Amino acid sequence: MSTIPSPRMFRGSSGRLPAGVRMAIVVSRWNEPITARLLEAALATFTAAGLAADAVDVAWVPGSFELSLAADRLASSRRYAAVLCLGAIIKGETSHDRHIATAAACGIEAAGRAHGIPILFGVLTCETLAQAMVRAGGDAADRYAGNKGAECANAALDMVSLLAQLPLSPEASA
Repeated sequence: MSTIPSPRMFRGSSGRLPAGVRMAIVVSRWNEPITARLLEAALATFTAAGLAADAVDVAWVPGSFELSLAADRLASSRRYAAVLCLGAIIKGETSHDRHIATAAACGIEAAGRAHGIPILFGVLTCETLAQAMVRAGGDAADRYAGNKGAECANAALDMVSLLAQLPLSPEASA
């Protein structure tokens, strides 16, 4: 009987972060009643993980299209362990929402890979305002259950923890 060797496993945790970690959040002003709720939940999640309020910087941009440029700038500063992008794109009468969503997703993904840090896509892409409200729901009493801002912040905590465990490329460690 042969024994299959166990692979080395890496897994992030959304628990407490080490001292000195800073996070940035870029938030769209477009659909602000929704994005403000996403931001509130993300900040509460960071606080619950032990991140001090002054360890988080928030940048407001006009709309979801502008999220990636601000995220790229924040990531290039090398001050942050992760950058969250929070927005809400709601379908209208034309295909404009799909173009904005595609551009936002591509720009956010490209910025994350370019800088080697988690840049998270916390952008709602909903058919209706009611759908967006549900995804920005919850409150402190239920720990923002179902709120995509809280989920995005938890993903950031998880990724920061995971990346701290993963080996660096030879070029990065030189």
